[in-house]
Order: sequence, then structure tokens, then C-alpha cells
Amino acid sequence: MSKTTAKRSLDRVFRPRAVAVIGASRKRHQIGNEVVRNLVGTGFTGPVYPVNPTASVVHSMHCYPKVTAIPGPVDMAVITVPARYVIDAVKDCAKKKVKGLVVITAGFAEVGGRGAELQAELVDLCAKHGIRIVGPNCMGVLNMEPAYSMNASFASTTPEFGGAAFVSQSGALGEAILADAHDLGLGLHMFVSVGNRADIAPYDLLEYWGDDDGVDQILMYLESFGDPERFMKAARRVTGKKPVMVVKAGRSPRGAMAAASHTGSLAGSEAAVDSLFRQCGVLRVDNMKDLFALAGAAQAGKFPRGNRVAIVTNAGGPAILATDACAGLGLEIVDLEPRTRKRLLEAVPPEASVKNPVDLIASADAERYDKALEAVLADTRVDMVLAIFVSPVMIDSAAVARTIVKHASQSKKPVLACLLGKLSNESAIDILRHGGIPNYRYPEEAATALAGLHRLQEARDRSYSLPRRFRVDRDRARKAVGAALASGRQMMKGTELFALFSSYGIPVVPTRIVNRIENALSFADEVGFPVVAKVEAPDIIHKTDTGGVIVDIRTREELLEAYTDLEKRFRKEHPRMEVMVQAMRKDGVEVFFGAAPDPQYGRLMAFGLGGIHVEVLKDVVFRIHPLTRGNAETMVDGIRARQMLDGTRGKPPVDRAQLADILLRLSQMLTDIPEIAELDVNPFLAAWNPKESCVLDCRVRLEKRDGS
Repeated sequence: MSKTTAKRSLDRVFRPRAVAVIGASRKRHQIGNEVVRNLVGTGFTGPVYPVNPTASVVHSMHCYPKVTAIPGPVDMAVITVPARYVIDAVKDCAKKKVKGLVVITAGFAEVGGRGAELQAELVDLCAKHGIRIVGPNCMGVLNMEPAYSMNASFASTTPEFGGAAFVSQSGALGEAILADAHDLGLGLHMFVSVGNRADIAPYDLLEYWGDDDGVDQILMYLESFGDPERFMKAARRVTGKKPVMVVKAGRSPRGAMAAASHTGSLAGSEAAVDSLFRQCGVLRVDNMKDLFALAGAAQAGKFPRGNRVAIVTNAGGPAILATDACAGLGLEIVDLEPRTRKRLLEAVPPEASVKNPVDLIASADAERYDKALEAVLADTRVDMVLAIFVSPVMIDSAAVARTIVKHASQSKKPVLACLLGKLSNESAIDILRHGGIPNYRYPEEAATALAGLHRLQEARDRSYSLPRRFRVDRDRARKAVGAALASGRQMMKGTELFALFSSYGIPVVPTRIVNRIENALSFADEVGFPVVAKVEAPDIIHKTDTGGVIVDIRTREELLEAYTDLEKRFRKEHPRMEVMVQAMRKDGVEVFFGAAPDPQYGRLMAFGLGGIHVEVLKDVVFRIHPLTRGNAETMVDGIRARQMLDGTRGKPPVDRAQLADILLRLSQMLTDIPEIAELDVNPFLAAWNPKESCVLDCRVRLEKRDGS
């Protein structure tokens, strides 16, 4: 389906010229009655046709026995009849050439059994006739554009018109969403409860709203993605233009995957979800409260250049709370410029503080706030401002609110407000709301919103385009993989691993696998001591854990002793064992690269601190394959021990760009060779001299694909 065709198909749901309500009822509080009442009550600009074979009039309008009896064209139908009657209703809609359906009725896939069969029949029928479906088992859709003014739902609240589009996977939660949006003054452009997502899914809505100039921000409550790859592709395109914020339910942990890799044992579904959002610029929000707090802040369309905050207050306690919250969220309470402090000194009494937070003391009125906000917003060190006001009886709080609105509207920097205390008739908060400035009940909430604005701007600044492909020897790599599969092995062995990684430009430490001590000694003489000896057997995955690695072998005698020791300890249980001898490299930082499958989100890639500490410290960052360059760079920068990469105790830094390149080469390898199910590169020596960086140990597990 082309982009234009997809948009037109969703227009039939969100911008219909005429709507039929199948199952319209004369009884109050019945869903069919409420949907008709909402359509008429909000002033839908097209005709509304009630459909019910047992009623002649609904809401004083003529009621039709079926859709095909309606004289005029119908773009969209809302279906509220019991599940057993839905298929017949849809067949009637198909004859009428209705192209959009909102199936509010429950009793489909969510109940399993016959319900799942009914949903499959519904989807097949609609696909045959080119009909798009919202639901089933949903609350409905709204489009508050004045040209449509459509509330095709059974919600009891109709929100104000604005720039936010909201999708909820929960119909029950949708009612609370609409009520909270109304109470907070958050204007909604469109709202949809997708229910079972039989057809129209979150990624469809991302694409649709991403191209809608009237939508300024996209908000989502999701329980599942549907197709994560399509979601990521749509989000990457949209988040560069407008913010996308999501509350994703289902954070409960699941057991680690039983896998032959560190990546598999460390990763979980939440790591995959977080990775997906980060990779496509979507901001994950912990809860609905924070989502609305951030949406209110974002509706002005102003985002900070950096993380530096200035606080203007008339009370010290709330300012301290705000300062602590900002610091905990990664924001900086910046030192103001000398000229800013000078301007403030001229405008405030001697007992006030012109440091950040700027404390105007309790006697501060609108005039003092006016001068303080003007000075602080002009400061080039300040990226965003929080105005805190605790209302004393003698101060006109409404005038202070008007001052905050004035500066917020004039400045390109975000300005948020936190008005505390008893405000007469809440007139000050109403002034803020009408001025597009959300008021936060507590300073910590305002700090959370400021941090969210900063994270949204960071996401907007990133590039999410896939990188250019590296020149590689794909045929050689596939030959190595094919050799392992042809021999019936899942785990690749040393010579195959060397061919695989070197084919993709990933350096491997000089290595030889031997089954005679004479060959081990010959190789050590060739590369020079010191060397490392490792047991090599298909069923030994983590060699270090079993004592199968002996390092820093400095002489031929020590190598003979190490070889003999490995044979004594492993030969009996592993009669086909061999010994891997490697040149020893140690001047650098050991890091870890990995990849493992996730049952819902495809393959996860990992980067972290390597060696024996990878599972102990768990200092690992995950992203979903395939990676962009931005993904790779943020993975390298994202580990907690990143200072080790910068050089510690007089050691030089390692080449971070080289590490990002290794991640991208591995990502390309996974794309080119889907038979690679899991891989661990651990450790990889990020050498202080980048020319000496190399793979010290690795393992790759394969799975046959169709035709392989």
C-alpha cells in the first residue's frame, strides 16, 4: 500500500464525511446510545445515521434497519452490536462500500476460542473489501479538528482541541486519559482506542500522524507493539519531526534466556523494549502521570538546547526540592552569568539571593518576577526556566501568573510553572492553562517534565538513518558458516571463526588450534612469547569458568606444562578436545560484543566491559539489530565504566570510533548471514594502539534457515 493510499484509508476512519452507528439504542447508558449522543453533541459536521432494525427513531433522528438502507454515502461505521452479529453487519457495510470501521464490540480474540475465529473472519472479510478496522474491543475514535468535530466513542468526556494525538491500547484507560487531558488543559487533536489491533496498529498511527501538520506530539499507551520492526521504521521517520512519548506496560521481569552466550543470559524483554525506543527516538515514560506532565510541557513546542536549568522562586524550600530533583535527573543548576546577577541585584531587595536558584523572597510580586524572569531568560548559560510561586495572601497571584505567561510566550526557551498554596478561585492556574503553560503541583513533577524536554531534544538531534555498508568478503564468511552447518555443528570452531570475523574486517589475535604439542611450540616460536593456551571443545562454552584458560606463558617449558595440564583435566570428558594457542595481548581495555535472539523483538546486540567481569558487573548496553551509527556510538558511550575507555591512571584512551565500527560490522554480519543466532566476542582487546586491537576469544552459535 502506497503512502498516499494508506493515508486515504485512515482518513475514512478519522475524517469521514458521514458516520453510521450500527446498534444505535434508545436506552440511555447503552453504548449504541452514547456513541450517537457524542457524535451529535460534539457537533460532528457530517450526517449521523443510527442503524437498528427494531427502532424507528434514536435521539430524534430517523433510524435505519441496516446500512444499505441509508440513502446517502457512508464513509465510516461504528459497530456496537453483539459479537455474533458483527460479521453480518460488516457484510452489509461492504455492500454499501463503507471503507472504515470502528468495532467497539468485545468478544473476539481477547476471549480466545470462537472469539479468535470471529476476529480472523472479520479481518479476512475487511481485507477483501479494502475496509480498515479500529478494534474490535475498543472505546472508539475522536477527531477534534473543527472541520470534523467527531467524537465516535462512548467516552463521557470530550477534550479540548489541540495538537496532541493519543493512542491507547486500553479502552478502560482511554476514559481516564480523556478526562485527565481535559482537566490539565492538554488539547487533543485525535484520540483512538485500538483494542485488539486486528488491523490498524500503533505503527499505522505513527505514520498517519507523523504526516499530519496539525499534530504536534504523539502520545501512546501500549501493551504490545504488533510488529516491532515496522514500529521502529515508522518512529525513526517521525521522531525527527515531532516528539513521540510512550507508556509501555508490562515491566515485570522474566527469566533470563537459556542461551550459549552472555548476551542471551543478560538480556530480557525490558532491555529489548528500552533499546527499541532509544533506537528510534521515542521517549519512554514510566507512568501516565509523568506522560501528561511532559505532554503539557511539550505542547508549547519549545525544547532546550542543553540540560542547564535556572530556578526563580519566592520560597527556599520548594527551590531546594526542585534543585535536588533536577540533579537526580541529570540536569544542571547552572551558575548565572555575572551580568545576569548584576541585573538581578538591581531588581531585588538586599535579603534576596541572586544565585541559582534565584530566591526573590516571600514579598515578591508580579513586577519582581517580571524583572527576574527577563534577566534569567536572557542568560546564555540558561537553557530552561522553572518559575516557582508560593502564594502569600498579600500578593496578586493572578498577576504573577500573567507575568509567567508573558515571558513563556516571548522566549524561545521552555518555561514551566509550579504554583503552590491556596490560590483564590484557582484563577492563576486558569491563566497559566489558557496561556499554554502547565502548572505542576510539586517541584519534583516540574523537574521531571524539564528532564523529559531535554531527553526529547536529544532524541530529535540524533540521526536514525542506517550506516553505509562496509566492503567485506561475504562469500568467504558464508563458506565458513556453511562448513560448520554441513558437519552438523551449531558452534563454529577456531578456523571458521577466524575466517568469519576477518572477512568482515574484524581483527583477530594470531591463533592456531593444535592437537600436538610440537605444533603448539612451533606456533609460539613463530608469534613470540608470551602466549595463551585454551581448551577447545564444542561443548565447552565458557572456557574461563571451567579453568580452561592459561595465560602469560613465557617459555617453551611453561607451554609444555600448560598443554599437559589441559590434556590431563579435559581429555577424559572431551576426547576430541584440542588446544588453542594465541599470542598474548594485554595493553588495552577488555570489552565485550554480543548478539542474541529475543522472542518478540528479533536480535539484540550488546556492548560492555569484557573479560571475566561481564556477567558479574553486568555493565552492558543493548540495542536491537540492525544498528545505526548513532546507536553504535551511544552503546559505546553508554556503559557505566566508560571512564576506562578514556584512560585511567596515566593510561591513554582507546579509540571509541573503532569500537563503534566493530559494532556496525557485526550488525552487517548479522544482516548478511541470518544463520548466526548468537555470538559473543569476549574479550575484545581495545588496545591503546588501535592497530593492535583484536578479538581475543569468541563463540558463534548457528541455526539452520530454510534453504541453508
